[in-house]
Amino acid sequence: MRLLEHGARQQHRGRSATRQVAARGRSGARGLGLSGTRRRRVLAAGLAAALPRAPAWATAAAPSSTFEHAAAAIEARIGGKIGVAAFDAGRGRWLMYQPDRRMAMCSVFKLPLACAVAARVDAGRLHWDQPVHFGAADLQRYAPVVRAHLGAGALSVRELCAAIIEVSDNSAANLLLGLVGGPAGLTAFLRRSGDAVTRIDRTEPALNSNLPDDPRDTSTPRALVQTTQALLLGSVLSPDSRQALIEWLVAAQTGMARLRAGLPAGWRAGDKTGSGSRAAWNDVAIAWPGAARGPIVIAMLTSGSPRPQEDVDAAHAEVARLIAGAWA
Repeated sequence: MRLLEHGARQQHRGRSATRQVAARGRSGARGLGLSGTRRRRVLAAGLAAALPRAPAWATAAAPSSTFEHAAAAIEARIGGKIGVAAFDAGRGRWLMYQPDRRMAMCSVFKLPLACAVAARVDAGRLHWDQPVHFGAADLQRYAPVVRAHLGAGALSVRELCAAIIEVSDNSAANLLLGLVGGPAGLTAFLRRSGDAVTRIDRTEPALNSNLPDDPRDTSTPRALVQTTQALLLGSVLSPDSRQALIEWLVAAQTGMARLRAGLPAGWRAGDKTGSGSRAAWNDVAIAWPGAARGPIVIAMLTSGSPRPQEDVDAAHAEVARLIAGAWA
């Protein structure tokens, strides 16, 4: 309350001072015998001098405005919708365009899924070398790792996690979902980790439908960046689990044409892509600019572009170049 009263007094003093300057200006102008037009000019100059100057940061364009305009131009060029969020963890700064636009994640969900599995390993509820059994009924159309081991009928928890991150194996994802309580269990893990936005409702491949205005299996770029930062850089998981996840992301093969394609060659980077119906071509990346810099986390979601996938992939790379250039 005292702060409010003090602020009110300061505002009152400021208005009084301005009125006094204006009055002196009118009196002085009349005393000089100036015309009405000249008096108004003198008065305006006096008022300008009396008003406090805005600090440089308030008058300069916001650092993200150039990025926002560039991202909007990319969106207009490829059509449909995009959403972007990027966080420089070392310097605590953001670049964003439509960061709270809720969109389908598709296979991006496999990153928090692997994190949920890792959390259970950390808690002693699962073990990395624990075998998970499967059969022909568990095969999805895209399941390169599980299909290759169908004869053996089992893979370890560690091998399944590597499969969902490195090559986005859908059968491996469904098997791991069964270990964390299904879609509801994964969503509950995210809530406990501080993510109130991201939700997983279905399994592979249904979660890739990307129906208009469907809230199922969606997130926002901002939420994905914040959650990725918390899970990979925070204290939710053990250092060993975080290291394993980062190694899988760096080894991932599905996103070389998306965000990672636009990052400088000297940066170490990893990512998890997601691709689904209606041009849902997504990517979440983490990158390390160098030993003297903290990591950068980027999320870009797209939907509805009529252009070929290669054009949307190129848009991902262009956005990453903009971010790297802004934070060089």
